[in-house]
Amino acid sequence: MMNQTAFTLVNPQNGNLAFKLFSFEDNSFFDHIQRNNYYSLIWVKEGSGKLKADFAEYDFEPDTLFAFSPYQPYMIATDAQVKGVAIYFHPEFFCIYKHHKEVSCNGVLYNNIYNPPFVTVDEGSAATFDMLCTQIKTEMQNPDLAQYELLVSYLKIFLITAARLKTQQQPEAAAVLSENKEPFILQKLKDAIEENFKIKHSPADYAALLHITPKALAKITKSYFNKTLSSLINERIIIEAKRELYLTNKTVKEIAYELGYEDEYYFSRFFKVNADVSPQLYRETVGYAKAMA
Repeated sequence: MMNQTAFTLVNPQNGNLAFKLFSFEDNSFFDHIQRNNYYSLIWVKEGSGKLKADFAEYDFEPDTLFAFSPYQPYMIATDAQVKGVAIYFHPEFFCIYKHHKEVSCNGVLYNNIYNPPFVTVDEGSAATFDMLCTQIKTEMQNPDLAQYELLVSYLKIFLITAARLKTQQQPEAAAVLSENKEPFILQKLKDAIEENFKIKHSPADYAALLHITPKALAKITKSYFNKTLSSLINERIIIEAKRELYLTNKTVKEIAYELGYEDEYYFSRFFKVNADVSPQLYRETVGYAKAMA
């Protein structure tokens, strides 16, 4: 191969992928369910098709940028040729939680189960992304002093540009970045649910984490999402339960335990109330059992 199309950095301590940029000329990387332990940015420059992410389907056109969190299941289905660039980065390489104030992409690009996981790339942003990809390739080929710092700087600019695009195109995403108190608390709440939903199931737990009274938090949540705090927590648990039923052959009891439920039957009732179907029936109709049949 004359032109190098993939550039990879590996964490020498554990052998995990740390950072990777590669060009793709077809859909072979994404035509089956992906569930990676790193963040993904996938810029489809040419081609259209359907994105399946979690349990929703979206149509996409050329110049679309997808953003997926670790372990978020997705795949791309298309009959046309797709071409583009992908960037993967591990949380150990760049942690979006830790750098939230600098890049503001958490809750906008990532870990936002309330918005589509993609954005349309306009001409100006495309030029920025192309320039950054060129810089990253150059830096990856010439390891030198402060290589990590430079790569992180390029990645930050990429993420900031993408987050700005998304807030322009999806005004509701912009609300989480506004300076007034309520959306800031809601952003903290979404982060807290993301980090704790497997062990903390009650609204009071999250009110305590955010140092706010349960009543005040309930009022803010209701006025902003038009949902109760309990339903937000339950939605996140159900998404994870569906992922496990859909993608693994773990027993319902194992999944219940991993999500903080000691009683398998209580968990099954909880799942049925929130998903309108039992865990076993869900698996048989859309999940692992059907896929393996």
